[in-house]
Amino acid sequence: MIRFIRSLFITGRLVALLLLVVAFFALGYSFPPMQSAATASLWILTVLLLIDLVILYGRGDTFEAERFLPARLSNGDENEVTLKLKSGYPLPVDLQVIDEQPFQFQAREQMFALRLMPGEVRHHVYKVVPTERGEYRFGRIHVFVSTNLKLARRRYTVPAEQNVPVYPSFLQMRRFELLARANRLDEIGIKRVRRRGHSMEYDQIREYVKGDDIRTVNWKATSRSTSLMVNQYQDERAQEVYSVIDMGRVMKMPFNGMTLLDYAINAGLVMSNVAPICRI
Repeated sequence: MIRFIRSLFITGRLVALLLLVVAFFALGYSFPPMQSAATASLWILTVLLLIDLVILYGRGDTFEAERFLPARLSNGDENEVTLKLKSGYPLPVDLQVIDEQPFQFQAREQMFALRLMPGEVRHHVYKVVPTERGEYRFGRIHVFVSTNLKLARRRYTVPAEQNVPVYPSFLQMRRFELLARANRLDEIGIKRVRRRGHSMEYDQIREYVKGDDIRTVNWKATSRSTSLMVNQYQDERAQEVYSVIDMGRVMKMPFNGMTLLDYAINAGLVMSNVAPICRI
């Protein structure tokens, strides 16, 4: 009985109808014919409420909910969270779903309104954007079910506690890595500038043009050709790349909900991953 009371909620529609019945009874003191109308309205409302309760509670636990999370979340990016909802009711039902999100999101009043057909399985996807690294804890799933009468609402509470770590933006790292491997970094404004150098890293042999350094003339290649040939060198690519991040007080300042330090960590992760591909 206690469990039934804790899971039962009345709706605003039921309260409004009860107030209307009370108003009919109040008018019955001045107009006696209204007493009969008020009594009939009360009986009709009682029967409809009983029908609503039988539909909601007549078949036991007829609703299932489950949450699917990625193994880790990417800091500063949109991460998908999937809720699997399954209805076992013989009639269409309206849902109000509350997923207990980590306190870091500050999403206290986020609610999803859905409608499920009889026996339907729905995968509802929503996105979360973490703004700091660390461990996030998702809590229980609360589902409020109501029928088309909407006189009462039944609450289902699903224990679905989960912990998930938040890492620096590995989604951006993968995105830039794919662009670098496909040689498409110019699409996002990153252009490779080819510069001639005088280092010892050989590039190719080509014909001499006016302005070339005479010290780069390749006499062996020239003897086998009808024109003067020179060696072309390029800047050394076999270099070590260091990502130095300032962790001072200024880097703790927030920008769009995330600290400057987290932005720097994300950028350093991307550069460290793309540098070997681009052969900087």
